[in-house]
Amino acid sequence: MRAALQSEIGQDKLEVVEDMQAVGFGPGKVKIRIKATGLCHSDLSAMSGVLPQPAPFIPGHEGSGVITDVGDGVTSHKIGDRVLVCWLPPCGHCPSCKRGQGHLCLEAFGNVATPNFQRGDSSIFGFAGTGTFAEEMVVPAGCAVPIPDDVPFDIAALIGCGVTTGLGAAINTANVEAGSSVAVIGCGGVGISVIQGAKVQGAAQIIAVDPVASRREAALRFGATEAVSPEEFADAKNRITAGEGFDYVFEVVGKSATTKTAYDMTRRGGSVVVVGAGALDDNYSINMFSLFFDEKKILPSMYGGGDVLRSYERTIALWRAGRVDLAGLITHRVQLAEINDALDQMRTGVALRTCIEL
Repeated sequence: MRAALQSEIGQDKLEVVEDMQAVGFGPGKVKIRIKATGLCHSDLSAMSGVLPQPAPFIPGHEGSGVITDVGDGVTSHKIGDRVLVCWLPPCGHCPSCKRGQGHLCLEAFGNVATPNFQRGDSSIFGFAGTGTFAEEMVVPAGCAVPIPDDVPFDIAALIGCGVTTGLGAAINTANVEAGSSVAVIGCGGVGISVIQGAKVQGAAQIIAVDPVASRREAALRFGATEAVSPEEFADAKNRITAGEGFDYVFEVVGKSATTKTAYDMTRRGGSVVVVGAGALDDNYSINMFSLFFDEKKILPSMYGGGDVLRSYERTIALWRAGRVDLAGLITHRVQLAEINDALDQMRTGVALRTCIEL
């Protein structure tokens, strides 16, 4: 089968190969024929080494498809089921899951260290235990979440990561208050989803901050009340909040420098929500007096917080009701053979989400 392979960490291009095999099928597993997958910035971060990932590996973790086989003991799925890929499935029985924080479940991370592909004599890992840049994959049954028949594969793929992360950051993690002021730093697919989540919550002002003009224009279409470049952000804060700062500032870049900006732009008593996935060696520091005196809340948001399966259901309900626009997030479509074009589209910022059709 075809797959896009990263042989070594640090390579900036993927090799599309024809002789990959999905392996590991057995009890408790399902085999999925991937139909669509989105390119998420986390894939680029894994390729560059910002996010830890053993190599060689197949990137991709935001996918959807059809189950083609089920292993012994799997009663929740059947051949022909339409599913999205959940790269961090809650186990249901650990302390985090029992508290309703399935996004913090550590059991699924065991999948990351288990190769689920093979090429010749070489074992190949799938990114985040999945690897959706392949025509077929084998994963634990919990990674395959059934989707209704009216949800297209491309929309389902986005729900598997970026949309759930962004909407959840605004709705679950921050619980944005109606009538509040919000700023979003970084307006790719996840940042745009944060904007849509803030709009659903009833925020009065939503300021999009991004260096790419096309992304600023897109943010306005998705619900931002104003869009500015990073150089214009301080002026927007003074003009909109009379210098006090925003009630909520979302950092959707994953860097300490932009987290510092987010903190500085948040009002006393407001919330800084860190959504971007950063590097292990990129440290953020703050003086203890400011932390105490300004009482700004620093809220990390992994995978949108809360129960990811419930978040999927909520996203589908909002999409059906026309409250969020998911199709509009897909600005580019490519075939697997054109995967490196998709990488360039994300690196240059021209794409919100590129859908790879398999």
